[in-house]
Amino acid sequence: MMTEGAVHFLRRGTIVAHQVPNPVQTVLDYLRLEEKSRGTKEGCNEGDCGACTIAIGALKNGALVCAPANACILLMGQLEGKELISVDDLASGGSLHPVQQAMVDLHGSQCGFCTPGIVMSLFTLFHSGETPTRQSIEDALAGNLCRCTGYRPIIDAAFMVLHGTLVDHFSKRRHETIAVLQNLRSRGDVFAGDARSFIAVPKSEASLSKLADEHKDAIIVSGATDVGLWITKQMRVLPKLIFTHGVESLHAVKDHGDHLTIGAAATYAEAEEALASLHADVGEVIRRIGSTQVRASGTIGGNIANGSPIGDMPPLLIALGAILILKSVNGERSMPLEDYFLAYGKQDRRPGELVWAIEVPKLQANERFCAFKVSKRLDQDISAVMAAYKFEIRERRILSARIAYGGMAATPKRAGHTEAALANVSLDEAASWQSVIARLSRDYQPISDMRASAEYRLTVAQNLLRKALLETAGETSMRVLALA
Repeated sequence: MMTEGAVHFLRRGTIVAHQVPNPVQTVLDYLRLEEKSRGTKEGCNEGDCGACTIAIGALKNGALVCAPANACILLMGQLEGKELISVDDLASGGSLHPVQQAMVDLHGSQCGFCTPGIVMSLFTLFHSGETPTRQSIEDALAGNLCRCTGYRPIIDAAFMVLHGTLVDHFSKRRHETIAVLQNLRSRGDVFAGDARSFIAVPKSEASLSKLADEHKDAIIVSGATDVGLWITKQMRVLPKLIFTHGVESLHAVKDHGDHLTIGAAATYAEAEEALASLHADVGEVIRRIGSTQVRASGTIGGNIANGSPIGDMPPLLIALGAILILKSVNGERSMPLEDYFLAYGKQDRRPGELVWAIEVPKLQANERFCAFKVSKRLDQDISAVMAAYKFEIRERRILSARIAYGGMAATPKRAGHTEAALANVSLDEAASWQSVIARLSRDYQPISDMRASAEYRLTVAQNLLRKALLETAGETSMRVLALA
């Protein structure tokens, strides 16, 4: 397989072969400083405000999917094999795009700084093919935090254009775009730079493993929703970047009947439907992780690999009993997910080894699950406490429990003392629960930070366990009545 020395992507109907001048060059800097396309704005520069929202076209199972992304933390290496669309591209033939026109007609903009990002979020919803609801529109706009005009005219504009059967110049050339992207996909591995500083986009599992082994000091990048902040906020110099998105097999989400296997490069958007099928609470937690922009780029594997103590997915997956698969040129190994997290900033991953996949068991008939995310803001906020519970039930008693919390310790962590105390607890004797709930203070000694105090975290964790027990007791009771 040949190696390309440039990143190739589709831009305004033309393939661009971009010689990346710096491994950490962002798409926002490329647009504004190099291409001089300045409709896309820089706001927070950390993927929160949405002013820099662009659209990325990519092939998913042969279909063209258009997704929003935060250009400020999207790296140029991530454009390999994709289409880049910015707000500067929407108008055609002297006429505004239907989304832009609706915003004008319904007075959806004031100062206009945030408007390009809002337009691009609605543009991707326009191309989703879904019949919009108020909830889907609000979800699409959850990552656009500045709305000086207010919600109503923006949402009215969304309904005006999204309920129609309008097409745009992107729709008209869809087949041509698919053909170009298919051609780009067939290109070889990308390695731009030299042994000291490079970006690499391997296209096969073997190439990825080989590169990771040869360059054990390289940063492995999936969605860059975390790495992007290392660059824009910490100003870190990252000379070697290996991107995982080019390996198609790592995006796979497979249903094996009794469990799911999620490839490490599968984004939240790609895995959401399968994971949400496990339990409604799983789907709701994922809906509240970041924004549509973040979920389109961020990956399940990345949320695990970075070892963050406040990541939302690890506690949820730990409670479900997930198994983590790691792989290197020396072979493959697996472990319970909770064993991967050793200490703050330290994970059980050997040099050259990669997070490869996550196996998630499905719930059994006698198991009950609950998950809760507590944050200051409902949408697009970091958890103060993330809690997940799985209870094995027999005859209204808890046989065993798996409890995991995020934000309560230096790592995502199970509540071993509390789990043991829950064995044989009756769901009908709520008075007996308090002593069990109090065990959480033995499992966790949280810290205080800007999101919450230690006292608040522990109180919330205890209250959430009580809530989980109450919900489980009620659900089990209703199930018995339904079967009677």
